[in-house]
Amino acid sequence: MQKPWSERPDLASPQDRTQCRALIKTGSRSFFAASLLLPPAMRDPAYALYGFCRLSDDAVDESDACLQAVSHLRHRLDLIYAGTPMDNPVDRAFADVVERHALPRTLPDALLEGFEWDARGRDYETISEVRAYGARVASTVGAMMSVLMGARQPHVLARACDLGVAMQLTNIARDVGEDARNGRLYLPRQWMVEAGLDPEAFLARPRFTPALGVVVRRLLAEADRLYDRAASGIAGLPAGCRPAIHAARLIYAGIGTEIAQAGYDSVSRRAYVPGRRKLALVANAVRDTAVYRSVAADPALAETHFLVDAAAFAPNIWVMARQPAAEQQSYGERVFWALELMSRLEERRRAA
Repeated sequence: MQKPWSERPDLASPQDRTQCRALIKTGSRSFFAASLLLPPAMRDPAYALYGFCRLSDDAVDESDACLQAVSHLRHRLDLIYAGTPMDNPVDRAFADVVERHALPRTLPDALLEGFEWDARGRDYETISEVRAYGARVASTVGAMMSVLMGARQPHVLARACDLGVAMQLTNIARDVGEDARNGRLYLPRQWMVEAGLDPEAFLARPRFTPALGVVVRRLLAEADRLYDRAASGIAGLPAGCRPAIHAARLIYAGIGTEIAQAGYDSVSRRAYVPGRRKLALVANAVRDTAVYRSVAADPALAETHFLVDAAAFAPNIWVMARQPAAEQQSYGERVFWALELMSRLEERRRAA
């Protein structure tokens, strides 16, 4: 008979978890800023999840044989789910998360499928196809975070997946120029043709035009629609986790605002949320979480329904059960600490 999780040894060491934390601190300021608002017991699992996603993405992007890299990632995932991860701090930390949170394999498998689409240079003709890509490379992360938080109700998962797709649409809108210079195009080609643009000509010579701005604006409008749908899902999360997820939503939506203020030109510049503005959004996130009292029952997007089905079963109470009473910080204490640390990080960035 298998032992309960409370009697099993950890697969990851404290040093493994420290390395995962370092990855997020240097790899994503936005994710790290939002993570500071998570309850302490939730941070290490979140960092392990981010570490696996980040290293998997890098393994494909930096490989000359992308499809082989995806195949190797699937092998690593096989070992993780067998409880025998490779000798790697991220793999050990993620294996610990898989074990302790009963993380359905469908979710990381879908993430790797998204990376495979990248490796094959897949084209996206319609907005539905772009949403399907976002479901794999971003909604999977939202669904996995929901599982870590013990929030497995279908309507809560649906809102988490909405947020993931919205974030990926924002990423695509922000990186139009950078992606095109790397030979990639994620804008819906159908929308480009409707705006009078030739997708192949744009890839050959990426430059901003008013017509391209129309396409980027449409994409951000779709992202905003999904940010609005996702907002109520905050009410379905454990109270201590709500500020972090709401902060991530506001910060990513803020990137779209920056793009709009630049006239939707994301070819000649790359939008980002300034540090001071990010601090204000984090504070707003804590203040506004009480606004959301019930989760909207809108059905999941057709493109994310399979993720909701995979993750929706009995709630996981691991997070609440494992969190020591000493770590039950108030919102005010967490926000003060998070803002102070973010302020120091911003000062270092400016100095550099």
